[in-house]
Amino acid sequence: MKKSFLVSLLAILVTGCLAQDKAIPSFSWIRGNEKPDLSWALKVGAKTYPTFNVFKVKDYQAVNDGKTICTKQIQNAIDACSSAGGGTVTFEPGNYLTGALFIKKGVNLCIGKGVTLMGSTDINDYPEFKSRIAGIEMIWPAAVINVIDQKNAAISGEGTLDCQGKVFWDKYWEMRKEYEKEGLRWIVDYDCKRVRGILISNSSDVSLKNIHVMRTGFWAVQVLYSSYCTINGININNNIGGHGPSTDGIDIDSSTKILIENCDIDCNDDNICIKSGRDADGLRVNRPTEYVVIRNCITRKGAGLITCGSETSGSIRNILAYNMQAYGTSSALRIKSAMNRGGTVENIFMSHVKADSVGSVLAADLNWNPSYSYSALPEKYIGKEIPEHWKIMLTPVIPAEKGYPHFKNVYLSDVKAQNARQFISASGWNDSLRLENFHLYNIKANVSEAGKVTFTDHFYLSKIRLKVANKSKIEFKKNTNIQKDIQYE
Repeated sequence: MKKSFLVSLLAILVTGCLAQDKAIPSFSWIRGNEKPDLSWALKVGAKTYPTFNVFKVKDYQAVNDGKTICTKQIQNAIDACSSAGGGTVTFEPGNYLTGALFIKKGVNLCIGKGVTLMGSTDINDYPEFKSRIAGIEMIWPAAVINVIDQKNAAISGEGTLDCQGKVFWDKYWEMRKEYEKEGLRWIVDYDCKRVRGILISNSSDVSLKNIHVMRTGFWAVQVLYSSYCTINGININNNIGGHGPSTDGIDIDSSTKILIENCDIDCNDDNICIKSGRDADGLRVNRPTEYVVIRNCITRKGAGLITCGSETSGSIRNILAYNMQAYGTSSALRIKSAMNRGGTVENIFMSHVKADSVGSVLAADLNWNPSYSYSALPEKYIGKEIPEHWKIMLTPVIPAEKGYPHFKNVYLSDVKAQNARQFISASGWNDSLRLENFHLYNIKANVSEAGKVTFTDHFYLSKIRLKVANKSKIEFKKNTNIQKDIQYE
């Protein structure tokens, strides 16, 4: 009886803790009539999950020696599972060498404990098709695991997806040296084709659960043109054996009603990134990313715990992040764009953040990284035939004002930061293009320098406590309607 009581009590406590972790934080501190309606946050994530039959890849002659490529055998198991009405595809422990796999409707690819899927290092094992890469639609190789035009699918298990991407990292760095000499820095990221880890495209009710993803050639997980997807418990480590360029952790790209939770990400670019297209091509597609919940995640190296942009053309709105941790990440919250991107980033809510050794608590810049963000054809190429994606990148935004991005309604609260390099860097463009309606509340930070706030309108800092090593104070220039409640310790 006692044992039963204790088990019941433990269950109640665990359930209570989980409920508390998932409870939407209160933003009651927001002033005036701006109280947000975040009820949409209860309606995100996959609504279904594959069940039923079990199909074993060993029955389709897949070999687990890590040397024999078995793409066809694994794919045959996936196809058979889907044709039978769906279920789970399983592996015996071991290493499986594979090219691109395509998950079908109703299939859960279960990469169990002791199983490693090893991505082929031969790019020819990844068929090319039209996708979106870093904001533009173009032909690109498939990912190692792909969910395209599907419903009710999953990738799960406690095993590992080792994409073996270093060969693509090395390729990029060599190409970039040559491209920079030619004045082509703006296009090298698109000319150097690299393999993504997992792509979910034009799909719904897709779940990623618990697997370890490492050494991706390009972005680790991209959710593109999709809805009602859940990413839960994914561990991403792209800081193994070198510096992987553009090895983002999770990219939510023109998608809606997405849930990301309990993930641990260590990478060399944006950790969790919200995107919606780039420049003229992104404005043409004009699909927003909206209604995204991110909670209970940890990021380590990388460019941003949460990043919005720089691809903002289709707009980004209604993003909620809470119970987050950053260790050595460049920024806790980073919002970035460029003056030819367009789109609006708005209604960004982030609360209950622990940050240690980050570059900045908040970084917001309408004109980010000009050497990458703006395309110009060198004179030697004028009049010559150039690739189609070069033409896309060179297409001007007309009128120019259509390319101006807008950042507004950003709420960052309840942050504790230590050993940060800088507290804030927030910059609008000019008197007529400002950062609008930013609210920072209840933040305690130990930083090397304070930072700056420039060209903003209705920028509120409340209950901010800063301990600044170099004794500097936040530099405020050319702001309107600013309110400051800052205590320097």
